[in-house]
Parts: sequence; C-alpha cells; structure tokens
Amino acid sequence: MPALPSNRAPSHACWTENDESRKAWWPSGLQGAPARRIVVADDTLSADSAYRLISQGTSLLWRGDFQNARQLLQALARRIDKKQDGGKKKHGKDDAPATPLDVFNRHRLQQSQRTDLLNRLLIELDADAGIALRRAPDVREACLAAMELPGEPFLLSLRALQGIIGAHEWRKKGVAIPGLAQPIHVHYGVYSPNRGEYLDLLSQAPLPATELAFDIGTGSGVIAAMLAQRGVRRIVATDTDARALACASENISRLGLENIVQLEQADLFPEGRSPLIVCNPPWLPARPTTSIEHAIYDPDSRMLLGYLNGLAQHLEHNGEGWLIMSDLAEHLGLRGPDFLTDAIAAAGLRVAGKLETRARHPKAMDESDPLHAARRAETTALWRLAIKT
Repeated sequence: MPALPSNRAPSHACWTENDESRKAWWPSGLQGAPARRIVVADDTLSADSAYRLISQGTSLLWRGDFQNARQLLQALARRIDKKQDGGKKKHGKDDAPATPLDVFNRHRLQQSQRTDLLNRLLIELDADAGIALRRAPDVREACLAAMELPGEPFLLSLRALQGIIGAHEWRKKGVAIPGLAQPIHVHYGVYSPNRGEYLDLLSQAPLPATELAFDIGTGSGVIAAMLAQRGVRRIVATDTDARALACASENISRLGLENIVQLEQADLFPEGRSPLIVCNPPWLPARPTTSIEHAIYDPDSRMLLGYLNGLAQHLEHNGEGWLIMSDLAEHLGLRGPDFLTDAIAAAGLRVAGKLETRARHPKAMDESDPLHAARRAETTALWRLAIKT
C-alpha cells in the first residue's frame, strides 16, 4: 500500500557547503519548520562542541560515519538530560510543593525542549531514501512506509529517522491481541494497541446487540476487529486520518473481515443509528506538538465531548455507547474530578454500567518517571452509556 503524504505543505532547508549554496526538501509534517541555520559536521566534531552548537540554535548536517552519528546523538541526549536534572536541583527547600499539573507542564516543556535540541542532528537522504554515509543502513523500505518520498534529496533529523526505522520494525512484527487470529500491524503515526488494559475491558463488557456497531476513531482497526471476533455481524469504523484508515484496511483484510467491517472517512459518526457505538478517544486534553501526538492528546477534549454530545442522536433507543477512558488526566490536574460525569449528564446520557482496571504498563511501575505518582493511581474504565429516559 502506498505511503501517505504528511498533512503540512513541504518546504526546503538551505545551507552552504564547500562554498556552494545547497537546499533539500524538508518534511514539515514530520519535524516542523525547516532548520534556520545549518552547518556541516563530521567525525572530527566533539560531543561538547556539538552540544554548544545545537544549544545556540544551529543544526548539524552529518557527513561522517553513520554509526558515529548515532553515538553522538546518545552523547547529546546525556548532556541535555544532565542539564535538565541540574535545573531541577536548583529549587530550594522553601519552594512550594509542585502540583501534579505543575509537574506535567514542566515535564512537557522539558520533553519539548529535549526533542527540539536532539532534532538538530540531520541526515541527508537522496531521492530514493538512500544514505551516502559510511556504515549507513538501508532505510528505503522504512521511509516509504512512513512518508511519501518527494522525488528529490531531503533532510531528516537522525532522531526522526530512528523513529521511522523503529516503527517499521514494529509494523513488520505486529502486536499480538488475545482472541485475534493475526497480530495487529500498526503504521507509522497510528496509535499502537500495546496497552492491553482497555482491550481486556472491551472483551468483557456485555454486548447490547450483535447486529451492528459503530467504531468511532478506529485507528489501527483493533476495536472493530475485536467486536467482529465477539460476534458483531456488521461494523462501521470511522476515522478522519487517511493514514489510520489505510492501516485499519490492511489489518481488516489480513484478518479476513472485509465483509463485516466497513471503513469510512468521517469526523466521528457515520450516518444512521446503531445499538452499540464504541469510542476510545485520546485521553489527555492537551495540545499535541507533533502529528504523532494526536493519538495521545485531545485539545480541549474536542473528540471526547463531540462523541458524548452526538451519541444520543446516533444511538438506538435501547442501545449503549461505550466510552473507553483513562482517568490519568484527572490525576494530572488536566480535568476536574467531576468533568466527565458532568459532561455525560449534560449530553442527556446516563451510566448503565462501568468496568475498571488498573494500569499495568511499564511506566506505571517506573518510579523514575516524573509522572509516576499519577500513573500509579491511574485506572482505565469502559463506561456503558445509555440515553436518559
């Protein structure tokens, strides 16, 4: 299946090399605005010098050994982390205790700053995604799976390139889902179902009907596939993102469910009503800083509120809307404790039942994670919602 273009207009990055002006395509949808200042670097550049340059806003176009670039990126990450840890230790004993929201905002800011700095180590790829560096891997297949090649040389940050390579390896391997005959293979930029708690809830909730279901924001198609596996005879799965729909289409086809699952590009609901409507929106009401973060962050709870406020218009009289949500946002102070129950009531809905489970993912057990306290308290719930009578 052909890769899909990014959602931002392409642009070019410019620099001077060997007294000549050069330019290359810059995939803004993957890594934001083009670098403003680029200098050529190679194996003679020390990690300390590289750190000073990127801290001053300079991007480094690597012309040395590829594996040395990987080592340099790791060295830069250590320096950035040391600098950020030093900043934390400057807070005095009399400082007011940080609220969970303060901790979250500081963590997001530091992660954004860290990403911005690390993204300043650049690799040039030719029109076919080849890399003309010593000991460089063949990344053509991974790049083709993640982006539409521009037909000319282009620049990627080494960090973004590593993300593309890693995502491609996960895509080939797939994620095993209990009850499904085949793994779910996830495309670059599509949310991966590697957190199994919410899928366990989906497999346990009693079905209100089996003739029809809507899957809102299908992503990889895993929820639609599980509903089909549970005996739902027809499923309409929607998403706004063409990349997600391409991913879901591949998974549905691989599982042999084309006659059961119908995919539609739509903002939330398809036409008509259904006795079961399922939605697993992004869990955190914060603004994404990259296209990939749209699977995690839901600015102003747009998708959550859109689903709740439209549910009564699309739900059959005795049907159920299943909302799969974590309460991590409440523990982080991003939402008030009554936000969700108030929103459910305001939408003309009532809670017919609720299944809950504790977080089991590795970050919930990692005491070094800045958000550990909130993650440790996190629960994921499947809310069974019905129209108020």
